[in-house]
Amino acid sequence: MREHTIASPVEFSGIGLHTGEAATMRILPAPAGKGIVFRRVDLDNFELRADVGSVERVAYATTLMKRGVWISTVEHLLSALYGFGIDNAFVELDNFEVPILDGSGLQYIEAIQRVGIVALDVERSVLHITKSFALEENGKTIAIHPSPSFSIEYEIGFPHPLIGHQKLEVEITPANYANMIAPARTFGFHEEVEKLQASGLVRGGSLENAIVLTEKGMLNETSLRFPDEFVRHKILDLLGDFALIGQSVQGRIVANRAGHALHTRFVAELLSSTDHWTVSTGDGCGVKTA
Repeated sequence: MREHTIASPVEFSGIGLHTGEAATMRILPAPAGKGIVFRRVDLDNFELRADVGSVERVAYATTLMKRGVWISTVEHLLSALYGFGIDNAFVELDNFEVPILDGSGLQYIEAIQRVGIVALDVERSVLHITKSFALEENGKTIAIHPSPSFSIEYEIGFPHPLIGHQKLEVEITPANYANMIAPARTFGFHEEVEKLQASGLVRGGSLENAIVLTEKGMLNETSLRFPDEFVRHKILDLLGDFALIGQSVQGRIVANRAGHALHTRFVAELLSSTDHWTVSTGDGCGVKTA
């Protein structure tokens, strides 16, 4: 299986979820072996590669940093690129926070489907899980097990009538990602908004880009996109953080109530645990392409 990139540029504009600041972002084709590389066009095209070594903060979003230059709230974009098998792309951004759009990965997927993807003349490297690897922290767990494909099982529990206990397993293919995961929106609790805003967070949050939960329901007038939209968004977030591994994977991830901090720690420690995986090229891949 060869590496892939987007066929032609796509552009998005919107506000950042946490800063509330306007930003314009373009995703452009990139050559084989480049990976996903952010360019801050407002800072002389300063480049920052999306990998776990660049992770700086993981408080309510995943933030990358290099030499004091930030790229924040990258997880939804990276999730969409990884879920659709895009190995290489330049991401031009004129501010430091990726626009939140509607709080899901749907608009990214629609844009990629519109312009298409192209295969490059380099075989894709694949990390094959050969021995189970797990982390546990304060009752939160995440593990990966050997598997001939790439799948994610996620389980959450919230004492809220719209959430409760939710559990879902999805094999990550472009079709499954587009239909089952990409439309799932981020969510939060109305009672926490004032405290978060006082901490400099969710200043761009609104009913247009998040599900806002009240004590017994939600403020949004539109209905949920799925009855279990909440666990689907958790899979979306996990996939965006896992994309920082920088290559396709064959393995089955099982997560329970994990979050950005545990996701990114998991990727870093998995990469360091070299006796749990092997790498090959050419024979299969963790993320199947369309």
